[in-house]
Amino acid sequence: MSSLNSTLPPNVSLVRPQFFYINGLSNIPYVKYYYIFLCFVFTVTLLGNSFIMFIIYIEQSLHTPKYMAVFHLAAVDTCGSTALIPKMIEAFLFNFPLITYEACLANMFFVHLFQFLQSFTVVLLAYDRFVAICFPLKYHLILTTAGMGKMLGGIWILAAGVVIVGVGFITRLSFCKSIVINSYFCDHGPVYRMSCNDNFPNYVITQISIIVLLTAPLTLILSTYACIILAVLKIASLEERIKAMKTCTSHLILVAMFYLPISAIYIAANITTVDPNIRIISTSLSSTIPPMMNPIIYTIKTEEVMKVVKRLHKRNKTIKPKPLHVTQLYFSKRSPTDTKEQQPAVVASNRRPLARSGGVGEGVRDSYCNALAVPLCGPG
Repeated sequence: MSSLNSTLPPNVSLVRPQFFYINGLSNIPYVKYYYIFLCFVFTVTLLGNSFIMFIIYIEQSLHTPKYMAVFHLAAVDTCGSTALIPKMIEAFLFNFPLITYEACLANMFFVHLFQFLQSFTVVLLAYDRFVAICFPLKYHLILTTAGMGKMLGGIWILAAGVVIVGVGFITRLSFCKSIVINSYFCDHGPVYRMSCNDNFPNYVITQISIIVLLTAPLTLILSTYACIILAVLKIASLEERIKAMKTCTSHLILVAMFYLPISAIYIAANITTVDPNIRIISTSLSSTIPPMMNPIIYTIKTEEVMKVVKRLHKRNKTIKPKPLHVTQLYFSKRSPTDTKEQQPAVVASNRRPLARSGGVGEGVRDSYCNALAVPLCGPG
């Protein structure tokens, strides 16, 4: 960070507040119900993504490049929601909107990191569909698990590099005007705009981040689907065309949920002045709803996952132990040293010849009834 701070004039000292105040939504009645709703969203997100990761982990047939990316998306969604929603709940539902300077930078880093990773993972899933439909015979040669692992590692390096630079340049800013962040977390844009020294480098980084996060991924996705549509149109059978496009349904829903709200927010912000409350609600929903919906989409809309879920459900039903009849329960507890003379007498207990007084039969009957502790046998 010292290299960043060296760009400042030598006589200028940085003003770093001990705390920032996250403003969030203001002047909205019953706003706490919105944060309670986010609690529900967070719970469903954790359960849904844990479920889809569990299914992919235990099912050998899902250990493919495509489901490596789906597993990665579920893990990133879980981490991104964990970095964002609990702090919102603490700040606005439990009325603790203060956050330390260092914690603010950490919050900014992790929230933006997982946003970038979500966007890049959606691009990888688009690439998977592109190869599967345009080059079906070479799919396993072009896209391997090792290759997908390298691409996932590459997007981590790219995302971390962009976010580290953005957060790093925040440390060269002085905050002598205000400490109130007009957002729902330590958002890079609202934070750097509060500074009282030159923040032009931060503005440039923000524009680069928009290109890397939104413009470039969306352009790549649209390009892949243009190629997919051309490849599908070359298929002679209408049934095969529909079947090919059905494999893209879940991913198209994913793209629409992730990119359309963010794109609408950025376009509206550049065209006109957006009310802060509308901006906060829109961006918070676009950051929290897709991670909740992704596992639902990939469970319901994906045939391979549904087959695994149905098979596991059927297996659990078939291995459920059947209740034993009381006679079977008694015989399962009998010692193997029981004599052959005693066994016929017990078997005959259901036909009530044990009701005779005296002898071995009555003793066996009494011990049988006492062992079960139920009044199955009447008096002799």
